[in-house]
Amino acid sequence: MRIDAERVFSAHDHAACRRATLERAEEIVAAEGLRLTPVRRRTLEILLESHQALGAYEVLDRLVASGFARQPPVAYRALDFLVDHGLVHRIRRLNAFAACMRPGEPHRPAFLICDTCQAVAEAPGTGVADAMLAAAGAVGFEIERMSLEAVGRCPACREARA
Repeated sequence: MRIDAERVFSAHDHAACRRATLERAEEIVAAEGLRLTPVRRRTLEILLESHQALGAYEVLDRLVASGFARQPPVAYRALDFLVDHGLVHRIRRLNAFAACMRPGEPHRPAFLICDTCQAVAEAPGTGVADAMLAAAGAVGFEIERMSLEAVGRCPACREARA
């Protein structure tokens, strides 16, 4: 299931969105011979509750509220696992994490971050990434890691300000 930026920034059946993404994540992990432990699964569920990025300590607080012990290393290990397997993205600008809305699909997302409501959407970033790679290659620079992030206002927040 593909969730586009336009959909994130508009009214949609978020329960179906969350359910489909979690089901796809379970398929991916099972296909890799791994499993979503209770803390990994709950961490992913927390990140799927909204289209917002959460910091590691926000995730930890919600894990504790769900009955897990307050153990920061456990939360960080769960987040690392989810990032390593393409189920969660790290949003560097926010020092936070957001559930991947296209798990299992090869993609280079550009993150659109609303500075008013804090919504985060994945937009296709292949063209921008390719341009960065070309620019870097032209001067002999080798990119090891790239994060495409833009901060602005989503349509709903722009409309509310008008």
